[in-house]
Parts: sequence; C-alpha cells; structure tokens
Amino acid sequence: MSDFYQSQRAMRNMRKAAMQRGVIALLDIGTSKIACLVLRFDNPEQLAEAGGSLAGQSAFRVIGAATTRSRGVRFGEVDAMAETERAIRTAVQAAQKMANTRVDHVIACFAGAEPRSYGLAGEVEVEGHQVGEQDVARVLAACDMPPIGQGREVLHAHPVNFTLDHRSGLGDPRGQAGQRLGTDMHLLTVEATAVQNLIYCIRRCDLELAGLASSAYVSGLSSLVEDEQELGSACIDMGGGATGVSIFMKKHMIFADAVRMGGDLVTRDIAAGLQVPMATAERIKTFHGGVVATGMDDREMIELSGNSGDWEKDRRRVSRAELIGIMRPRVEEILEEVRALLDAAGFEHLPSQQIVLTGGASQIPGLDGLAARILGQNVRLGRPLRVQGLPQAATGAGFSSTVGLALFAACPQDEWWDFEIPAERLGGRSLKRAIRWFRDNW
Repeated sequence: MSDFYQSQRAMRNMRKAAMQRGVIALLDIGTSKIACLVLRFDNPEQLAEAGGSLAGQSAFRVIGAATTRSRGVRFGEVDAMAETERAIRTAVQAAQKMANTRVDHVIACFAGAEPRSYGLAGEVEVEGHQVGEQDVARVLAACDMPPIGQGREVLHAHPVNFTLDHRSGLGDPRGQAGQRLGTDMHLLTVEATAVQNLIYCIRRCDLELAGLASSAYVSGLSSLVEDEQELGSACIDMGGGATGVSIFMKKHMIFADAVRMGGDLVTRDIAAGLQVPMATAERIKTFHGGVVATGMDDREMIELSGNSGDWEKDRRRVSRAELIGIMRPRVEEILEEVRALLDAAGFEHLPSQQIVLTGGASQIPGLDGLAARILGQNVRLGRPLRVQGLPQAATGAGFSSTVGLALFAACPQDEWWDFEIPAERLGGRSLKRAIRWFRDNW
C-alpha cells in the first residue's frame, strides 16, 4: 500500500506543477478511439480549496480537443506499443494545435487491466479529544491490506465512510469529538503489466503522467447525476473493446469491474454474418443497427455496397431485420455478463438500483429497452455533464470517460486524505466484496 501512496504522491506533484502552469492534457485511451482534451485552469488555488467537490468544474475550461481512431489497443489494454504511441501522438498534437499551446503533463484513463474491488475496514483510538489529520492517517493505515495477488497494483483507494463511536456515515470526521474512529475503504486493483505498458507508452510520447484513472470510475463521475451517486447507482460504460461497470453510493465509487466485450464484437459479428469488411460492418451498425425488430424491418433493405470486384456479391441487399438478428444475441450476451457482475456485487441491496448506460456502444437504438429487461427496470441512457468549452462533437455518450477525466483532474478523490501515513502496517485479511460491508455499515 505504501508503494501506492508513493506513486500517487509522485503523480500528484506533477499534477500540481502542471496546474501551476495552468494547462494539462487528458487522454482517454480506448479500444476504438483515443480522445485528448486540453484543459486550462483559470485559478488552480481555488481548486485546492474546493476540496474535491464538483465546484471545481467551474475552475477549468476545455481549450483543445481531438480524437483519432485507436490503434494497437485490445480490450482496453495496450497490445501493440508502437501503434498506440502513434495514435496518442496524433491525438495530442491535434489537441495542442487547437489549444495553441504545448502540454507536457497528461492524466490518462483506460478500461482494461482486469479491475477487482475490495472492501477494507480499519479502527483506531483517537489520540486527543477531537479527530485530527493524524488520526485519519492512522485509521487509513490501519486498514488490513487484502492479499491482492502477485503482479497487481492499487489504482484507486477511497475512504467511503467514517464512523466515530456509534455514529456512521460521516463524510469528514476531522474536528469532531469522539474516542474510536473507524473507516471503510474501497480499493481497486488492476494488472500491473497493463498499467506499466500504458505508462511506458505515454512516456515514449515525451509526456509526463500526472494521474491515472479507471474509465469505469470516471464515466460514473460524468454520467450519474448527484442524486444517483448519492442513493446507489451503477454506470455501465459500453466501449469498443470492454464494458466497464462501476457502482456509486454516498457519492463514492464502492465497486468496479469490467467485461472484456464491447461494440467491436458486435461489428465483428456483422462482418462475419454478412461477409463484409469491418469498415463496412461498422458503417452498417452505426446507420442501420438496432436490437428490437418490428414488422417494418423486414421491408427496410440495406445496400451492402462492397468492392470485391464480384458485381453480384457487391450489389447485395439485406433486410434490417436480418441485421438485428445478428446484433441482438451479442448485445444480450454482453448485458447478461454485466448482470452477473451486478449480482456478484450485491447491487440489488442498494436503495435506488438506478442503472445508467453510457459509452459509444450504448447508442444502439432500442438498447435501453433490452437492458431494462435483462438488468432491471430503472435503466436510462446517460450523456456526460456539460463542461465549459467542450466542442459539440464531444458531448455524446462516447465521451463520458473523457469528460469524467476532466472532473477527476479538477478534484481527485484519492487526494483528500493524503496525509503522511505512518509506516507501521497491519497484516492482511480480505473482505469479500465492497457492497456487503457497505450495506451493514451505513
């Protein structure tokens, strides 16, 4: 855990340096696209005082934006280093050009790396009569580190609840009187090699990494409205190569996981089913796709204009009903996998059970209805919050994680409690899943 704090502290120092200069770049490294935003912070000091509230949103504006087709990324992880590096350079250079400024520091988010959630608990005696920063640092250090396994790294560690004597559900215990201070923490771990490849790739682009986040987490920040974050909601971020799942409660992420399937798989099915190239399949999916067939769809014909040189084959037409017949089983499979993750997390025990679908692949017509049947009734389609200066092209569901990254850059939750944590550590016992202790402790 001490390694986590050290690497986070190094990134934080870089982030502070970048904020002092007033500009920072954000990189959303996805399987189908790489998006880059350049943010200008008007008064970084005000942000520090905002202490992590979304009030920080007014302190920045987007001055550059660019997106490019992703290359070398599979399932949200770097697969071919040189190709990904080229795609990152393309996106960053275009965004810099629009912003008319150079950026050295980036905060990045990614979808893969097999995320796993843990619930941790810790308790200490308060040293004085009132809870001080040192007490908070001690209680965070007292959380038993679970055996996360070889080759895994902590990506996020958030205290999601504090207890003081018999009182629970405290957001910030500092300054309050009491004897026993306890905390519940959510820990998200990822595959270390996937993170190292990403960091190496960014460094090869002559950029310094000033922060890392999980796409599932930042998508939730931008797509769930405040009430949803408070009462218990899940954000399903359907990307090209992976579908991220994050659950929020009391404004904190308490669970995250991912399914290694996304919109690209649907495109691949269309390409195989209709025997057309991937680019044609993607176009057909975007313009004619759907998951619910009506009587009309038997009559609506789609031209498959190919260029194989075989005139008969190139002039084929298929009905929209046939296309839906190819797409629906795969979309159902993705949603069934998401359902399994929500069940494993104990999502049905939360008070609200709102589900928000976002990400590029969530834009398939009829998806919300199908998702309501598989995941539960309270399903809506989510778009990211509006942030200042964001170009119209970047306001759709496909940009939820990119916009969420801007909110994360303005006020990262991991940093509220970054006091010097004492060196002594306790041995590890793991609590199985995040939500169970959450339900019992609130």
